[in-house]
Amino acid sequence: MVRYELPRLPYGYDELEPFFDVETMKIHHQKHHQAYVDGLNKSLESIGGESHPQYISSILSDLKSIPESGRDAINFFGGGYENHRLFWETMTPCGDGSPGGQLEDSIDVYFENFENFKKTFSEKSLSLQGSGWCWLVFNSTFHRIEMITTENQDSPWTLQKYPLLGLDMWEHSYYLKYQNNKSEYVDAWWNIVNWDYVGNRFTELAG
Repeated sequence: MVRYELPRLPYGYDELEPFFDVETMKIHHQKHHQAYVDGLNKSLESIGGESHPQYISSILSDLKSIPESGRDAINFFGGGYENHRLFWETMTPCGDGSPGGQLEDSIDVYFENFENFKKTFSEKSLSLQGSGWCWLVFNSTFHRIEMITTENQDSPWTLQKYPLLGLDMWEHSYYLKYQNNKSEYVDAWWNIVNWDYVGNRFTELAG
């Protein structure tokens, strides 16, 4: 069985200041993400996880392969684990503000231009009722990028879509610094998006 561990951040807890504060980063990573790690390992053990050696993204892509008794837990904790792993990787203290390259070309095709993409993504994020995520994904069936939202910790993998970029809209990701001002949190996040990482993910898929 694959046993999951809390991934290390690619930067210090203080390095996303002033956009994301140290205290929120520590709690989000050490407490919330750790809880998803622990829950995922426990859920896999409960169904005899030796029969599911694949990485969690493969499991989420085929939840029907999981015994029904453990399906909801693995969807929640597995999604929570993988969503957060990507969330950390797609941020950087050295955000340059725009994707460039092949990804920006695709954004121009499907969203007119990058500014319109940002506006649409922000509005879609803020339209979420309750907890969830807003995503830029790659749809391999139609070989194109799309924008979607998911509830709670549901992963795009469960929809057979490849997540490129995701914004966590759970309260634990913003409430200490931004209180109920979610739009300020979303605006701040754009300053630290790691477009090199996101663009490379897209290029590998799009060819």
